[in-house]
Amino acid sequence: MPRATIDLMDPADLSLVKAQWRFAPGLVPGEPNEGLVSQLAGSPARLADYDDSGWEATNDLARWHSKGLTFAWYRIKITLPETVNGQDIRESRCLFETCIDDYGELWIDGECNRDRGAVQGFNVPQRVVVSAEPQPGAEHTIALLAMNGPIAAPGGAIFVRWAQLGFEWRTPGY
Repeated sequence: MPRATIDLMDPADLSLVKAQWRFAPGLVPGEPNEGLVSQLAGSPARLADYDDSGWEATNDLARWHSKGLTFAWYRIKITLPETVNGQDIRESRCLFETCIDDYGELWIDGECNRDRGAVQGFNVPQRVVVSAEPQPGAEHTIALLAMNGPIAAPGGAIFVRWAQLGFEWRTPGY
């Protein structure tokens, strides 16, 4: 299957999708204790229309963030290009692929596909569909939740190993 990628950690590739990463620490950024409270129903940072304009702009997703048990969000709003490597994206499917250290959740347009690799731990690569029928100019919000682990005795740090859009063109009969 023919394939092309856009490296969402490369400034030149980010310009193709008119995007800028944003970063904020915490399960609920800006809240005391990183928003970690008993029986929290969910973090609003996962939602597509969440206002992250006050967050730190970053291109360095690999920068380590850690102080024991900690959380952070990485968010990006992308605009799909007309072509990737000269091929029309309308004849492809668009995927988001990443690896988050240690634990990661992927939220695409405010939704988490709990059956298809959107929740993983300990550096397991993740791959989810952004759009099965991508359209040039379509906007999508991708939100990544990172958590340091293991939960009982976290070590190391949280960071994103890689982040990319993958476009796969279907061959006839596929």
